[in-house]
Amino acid sequence: MKFLDQCKTYIKSGAGGVGCLSFRREKSVEFGGPDGGNGGRGGHIIIEAVEGLNTLIDYRYKQHFKAGRGMHGMGQNRTGAKGDDVILKVPVGTQIFDENNDVMLADLTEAGQSVLMLEGGKGGRGNASFKTSVNQAPRQTTSGGPAEEMWIWMQLKLMADTGLVGLPNAGKSTFLSAASRAKPKIADYPFTTLKPQLGVVYVDNKEFVIADIPGLIEGAHEGLGLGDRFLGHIERCATILHVIDATGDDVVDAYETVRHELQEYGEGLSEKKEIIALNKIDALDDELVKMLTDELKTVTDAPILPMSGVTGQGVTEVLRALLENVEAVRMKEKEEQEAEKAEEDDEPASSKEWSPI
Repeated sequence: MKFLDQCKTYIKSGAGGVGCLSFRREKSVEFGGPDGGNGGRGGHIIIEAVEGLNTLIDYRYKQHFKAGRGMHGMGQNRTGAKGDDVILKVPVGTQIFDENNDVMLADLTEAGQSVLMLEGGKGGRGNASFKTSVNQAPRQTTSGGPAEEMWIWMQLKLMADTGLVGLPNAGKSTFLSAASRAKPKIADYPFTTLKPQLGVVYVDNKEFVIADIPGLIEGAHEGLGLGDRFLGHIERCATILHVIDATGDDVVDAYETVRHELQEYGEGLSEKKEIIALNKIDALDDELVKMLTDELKTVTDAPILPMSGVTGQGVTEVLRALLENVEAVRMKEKEEQEAEKAEEDDEPASSKEWSPI
C-alpha cells in the first residue's frame, strides 16, 4: 500500500428537506385541516479515527465527499427521511486544517475519536406545525437549511513512542528490522527508506512502537532531501533514538548535522529525551568504538550505546534504555493530564462557593 501523509479534500453537507404544504382531504371529513410534514435534515460530514490505517491514500484518488440531502416533507404528517451521513475514516494521529492549511480544526489522537466537521441543514417546517387556535388553516411552510461546504487539509502524524533519526544509510531500517517484525527495505545506498515505517518492539515483556523516517540531510528542515514533512511524524514521540554510523568519516559532524535540523525544525524535537546508538560496531574493534564514544561525549550528555543492527549486538540494551525513557515521559504526561482535569473539576466548585447569593 502506498503511503500518503497529506491531502486536500472537499466536503459538503446535505441541505435540509422542504416542509410540505398539504391539507387532509377525505370524503367524510369536511374540514380536515393541515397535515403537511416537516422536511428531513441533511446529512452530516463526520471524520473518525480508526485502527488499522496508517496512510491517507484513500483520499488521493477521491477528493470530493457530499452528504445526502434531506427528503421533503409529505402529506398525512409524514416527515421526510434524513440525508445519509458521510463518515471519513482516517488513521489515528490525523490532524485537520482549514483551506489555507494554517489553522488546526481537529486533532484525532485516539481510535474511535470523531469530529463533526459540517452539520447538515435542518429540515423545513410543514404547514401542520404552524397550526394554532387562531390560524387553523395555515399555508405557511419553510425551506430546509442550506448545505455547508469547505476545503480541508488532512495531515497524518504517526503515533509512535520512539522516533529513529539519523543521516541516510546510518542503519535505522536495519535496527528496526532486528528489533521488530517490520520488514523495511534495506540496501547499502542512501535514501533506501522513502516513507515512514512503524514497528512494534518487545523487551522485558513490554512493548512500544518505533517509527523510522527517511534519513535527514543538511537543510532538511527547509525541505531539502525528502523534505521536512517526515519530521512531523516524530513530534508525538516520547523519545528519540539517534542512530550514527560508526564507520562514517566523522561521527561528531554526523551528530551535530542531525541535531541542527531538529533544532531548526522546532516543535520541541530538540528537547525530547535522546539516546545515541553508535551503529555498525561489528566492523570495528573495541578500542576504536571506545574512541568514537569518547568523541561523542564531548558534544552531548545523552547516553551513548554501541550496537550492531546486523548481528544484534547491543540491540536489547538500546531497547531497554528507550523503554525507560518512554515510560518516564508517558507517566509525566499522565500526571499532567490528571492535574489539569483536577483543576477543571475544582473550578466550578470554587466559583459556586464564592458566588454571591
